[in-house]
Amino acid sequence: MRKFLKAPKPILDACKEKEDVRVTVEDIIAAVREKGDAAIKFLSQKIDGVEDLCIQVPSEEVARAYRSAPDSVVEDLRFAARQIRDFARAQLESIRPLEVEILPGVHLGHRVIPLASCGAYVPGGRHPLPSSALMSIIPARVAGVKRIVACSPPSRDIRGINPVTLVAMDIAGASAIYAIGGAQAIAAMAYGTETVEAVDLIVGPGNQYVTEAKRQVSGDVGIDFLAGPSEVLIMADASANPAYVACDLLAQSEHDPQARGILVTTSEELGQKVMCEVESRLGGLSTADVARASWGNHGQVIAVDDIEEAIDLANEIAPEHLELQVENPEGLIEHLRNYGSLFIGGLSAEAFGDYASGTNHILPTMRSSRFTGGLWVGTFLKVLTHQRLDLRGVKQVAPVAARLAEIEGLIAHKSAATIRIEDQTQGAGADAEGKG
Repeated sequence: MRKFLKAPKPILDACKEKEDVRVTVEDIIAAVREKGDAAIKFLSQKIDGVEDLCIQVPSEEVARAYRSAPDSVVEDLRFAARQIRDFARAQLESIRPLEVEILPGVHLGHRVIPLASCGAYVPGGRHPLPSSALMSIIPARVAGVKRIVACSPPSRDIRGINPVTLVAMDIAGASAIYAIGGAQAIAAMAYGTETVEAVDLIVGPGNQYVTEAKRQVSGDVGIDFLAGPSEVLIMADASANPAYVACDLLAQSEHDPQARGILVTTSEELGQKVMCEVESRLGGLSTADVARASWGNHGQVIAVDDIEEAIDLANEIAPEHLELQVENPEGLIEHLRNYGSLFIGGLSAEAFGDYASGTNHILPTMRSSRFTGGLWVGTFLKVLTHQRLDLRGVKQVAPVAARLAEIEGLIAHKSAATIRIEDQTQGAGADAEGKG
C-alpha cells in the first residue's frame, strides 16, 4: 500500500505553452535554414543580447579561457575528463566486430564504425555547465568520430561562451566550437549555415526550446533522445542516513524549478526525518529559491509496505537517476530494469555521477528509461551487418527465400533467389563449391 507523506502539487494544463514553444521553434528553424549565419546573428542579438556575434570561437579565445580559468578548476576538469574517457574506452572494448559461419557456406557478421560527425549542445543557463561538455564530447571522441562540433549560448556579459565551458570543450576534444544557443544552435547543426557544417547526430541536454528543436529536426539528423526536467528516485529503508537522502534530494531539486526529487521508503519514520532535514537544509542553501520551488511543487515522499513494492514503484516511475540507500543493495539490482543510471549504496551520491565518477550524466527522463539507456560511447557507433554466401549456403537459403517471397507476392525477389539455384544446377559457377 502506497502512502504519500509528501505529494506533488497538481500539474496545470501546459498545452498552450507547449504550442507556443512549438511554433516559436518552427519559426527559428525556418529562419536558420533560409538565412543561415544572418539568422544566427539576428537571433543572438534578439534572444541573448549579443551584438556582432563571432559565430565560431577562434583558438585565441580558447587560449584566453585557459588563462582566465583558475588552475584548480582546469585540473578538476582534467580529472573528470580522465574518468569519463577511461570508462568510455572500457565500454568501447566490449563492442566487438563479429564474423560467424551460421550455416555451412553462410557467413554473417558486422562491423562497428564511428559516425562521421556529431554536434554536442552544451547549455548555458544560470551557471556554466562544463560537465555537460565533457559528457557529450568525450564519448564521441573515444568512439572515433572525426568531426565533433560543440555549441553553447553566448553570454551577454562577455559576448561569448563562459571561459570554463570553453576549457571543458577543448579538454574534451571538440573539433570546432560555436557561440550559438537555443533552437538556432540545433537548426544550425542539423542543416548547416555558411559557417557551421551540418552534422549526422546531435546530442546533449537543453531547455524546452532546445528539446523541441531536437524533436523537429529528428529524422533529418539523428538525436540522442528528448530530455525533460531532471529527476532522482531514492529507494531507502530504515538503515539509510536521513542527511544523505535529504542532501541528494536537494541536489536534484536545485537543478531546475521543474526537477523532481522522489523518496520511496519502507520506513515512515525515515520519511519524516528526511522531510525535516530537507526543510532545515533549505534555509542555508544559496540555491534555495530554485530548490524550494522544485521540492514544493514536484517533490514526493512515498511510504510503502516492503522492498518489493518499492522495486515495483521504481520500475513504474522509470527515473533518470535511481539511488539504492538500503541494506544489501546488491540483492536488488537484478529486479530493477528501468533507470538511466544506478547508484548503489549510501556512499554513491548521484552528484558523483553528475561530475567525476566516470559514468555519463546525459540520461533519459520522463520514463524514457523504459526503452533506452543514457548517452555512451555506443551512441556514436554504427553496427553494420554483412553476409557472404558460397554454393553450400545458396542451396540452403535460396529455396526458403524464394518460397517466402512468393507468399509476399514479391516475384522479382523470388527470381533473384531461384536464378542463383538454377545457374549453379546448370554448372555455371560450379567451381564456386566450397569457396567464399
